[in-house]
Amino acid sequence: MKTSREACISVVTSCSCDTYCGKPPCRLAGMKRVELVYCDAGGGHRSAANALCEVARRERRPWSVTMTNPLELFAPLDFWRRVTGVSVEEGYNGMLRRGWTFGSPAMLRVMHSVIRRHHKSQVRLLEKHWQKNRPDVVVSLIPHFNRSIHEAMQRVMPGVPLVTILTDLADYPPHFWIEERQDQYFVCGTPLAHKQALDAGHPVERVFQTSGMILNPRFYDPAAPRDAADRARLGLDASLPTAMMMFGGAGSASMRTIARLLNESDLPVQIIAVCGKNDRLEAALRSMPKRVPMHVTGFTPDIARLMRLSDFFIGKPGPGSISEAISMGLPVIIERNSWTMPQERYNAEWVEACGFGIAIRSIRRDIVNAVAAMVDPIERGLFVERVNAYQNQAVFEIPQILDRILSA
Repeated sequence: MKTSREACISVVTSCSCDTYCGKPPCRLAGMKRVELVYCDAGGGHRSAANALCEVARRERRPWSVTMTNPLELFAPLDFWRRVTGVSVEEGYNGMLRRGWTFGSPAMLRVMHSVIRRHHKSQVRLLEKHWQKNRPDVVVSLIPHFNRSIHEAMQRVMPGVPLVTILTDLADYPPHFWIEERQDQYFVCGTPLAHKQALDAGHPVERVFQTSGMILNPRFYDPAAPRDAADRARLGLDASLPTAMMMFGGAGSASMRTIARLLNESDLPVQIIAVCGKNDRLEAALRSMPKRVPMHVTGFTPDIARLMRLSDFFIGKPGPGSISEAISMGLPVIIERNSWTMPQERYNAEWVEACGFGIAIRSIRRDIVNAVAAMVDPIERGLFVERVNAYQNQAVFEIPQILDRILSA
């Protein structure tokens, strides 16, 4: 496997060169070195980092951008990997894929205990990393490790600013996104997250609120008008309301249940099912008997196009997928119950409070009624009206915020 630094260099996408040549980031006069800290536990952190890289490239920002996964740096501390051969990231994604999220608040407390136990070792590994590679700003797109990141930066490069961009709609304190008594900056996508940072004692001039969550710029690209052939090419009916079903990059067994229940109903609906990197789920959906037309795909970078062919979204209450759907004009159906990850529970409240969709407690009991509301053109029209009124420009606002911090 690549080292963390090699992984960083291989994904540099923004410099003043017209094309990236595969060499270390350019060091031209006036360029700022921006280090994005991400992880692959869930897909949202890498997606947010990639979105920043892409917008910086499009806007030709004078930045050289690197991406660092600290969990690769922390590999010597990964006891679980030494015992099982599976990393913490892989284990987390496997848990999501199988739907093993009941009791996740207790699991989170255990994880925080392990992180505290290894705090000094994490700081030493981060110090070693930054002794070799000093950026002009560090942008953290991950929770849990911001205390270690900040302490290591203070020891090795105390003048370099740390910016934490919350990729959740709200913090889940303590020690999740927002640490108290740290001299750093925060970028928040909702008024609640902004208030949480201020309540934690951070000065108002270091807490920025954007108009929403960070999305890849391709979700803002102009699209050609949809015609009947677009759905026909996917084996779908041009006239039927279309649900986009996606439960993150790892997929979820819940998708099989939803497909079966809609198949057994008499609702006039069809499904675009995105299974992510879940080959077993993809095979199961492809092989199941279908009354409801269904286009099934695995992992794809073409989410924006598939959303343009859809009328509403069904998925887990992840902040990224919710925000992508809303940006594409799709009202959402999401689940909120004791199986929901604790950091995602507020998301369902936010969706209902804003009138962007329906939060159900049980897929088995409630999904058919929720979809019935979405296939009704009048009810769906009310949701769509509220969704279209929400204008999220965060990915274009954040580079301006980073430039202000870099020039301070």
